[in-house]
Amino acid sequence: MLLSKVEDKQLVHEYLNGKEKAFEVLISRYKDRVYGYVYKMVKDEDLTNDIFQDTFIKVINTLKKGKYNEEGKFLPWVMRIAHNLVIDHFRKSAKMPIAGRGIGNEDDEFDIFNVLRLEDCTVEDDLIEEQIHDDVRALVELLPDDQRQVVKMRHYMGMSFKDIAESTDVSINTALGRMRYALINLRKFIEEKDIMLTLH
Repeated sequence: MLLSKVEDKQLVHEYLNGKEKAFEVLISRYKDRVYGYVYKMVKDEDLTNDIFQDTFIKVINTLKKGKYNEEGKFLPWVMRIAHNLVIDHFRKSAKMPIAGRGIGNEDDEFDIFNVLRLEDCTVEDDLIEEQIHDDVRALVELLPDDQRQVVKMRHYMGMSFKDIAESTDVSINTALGRMRYALINLRKFIEEKDIMLTLH
């Protein structure tokens, strides 16, 4: 069997059955796109190499634990792991606001949604962003009504907290509190469901 002609899904299957060469084919197939995406985000060759290696270590570990969902496409899944590692780097190096800091100040509000606006869009960005948006939308629907309402008004309708407060007939502090609890709950959902999002 000529592995270079085999589909990603089959290569993953072959690798899990002990055929190391199958994984080498997957890496060679996508290494340029993953590397290019990471470099575009961090603009540093050494850091890109580190994140690139960490990405594929995480891919291997996830595959071996049997946590890869075959319904998803392999490349978007790998790109998303790389994306998450880049976000982790930004957060650790304090180049992004830290979760929870600045609640109440609309300009310094870190949450799931902020990380979706980091990149100039390429095909890879679109793949990642579309999947993350889908996951986030599903999680938002799990929130209590009042929290879900404020999240939708804020992030999908672009309303200020002042407008949200007036529309829902509550104080600004109440609207901010609902957003705070919504973000706490969203993070909890992510952990409970083991979903790979930017905050995972």
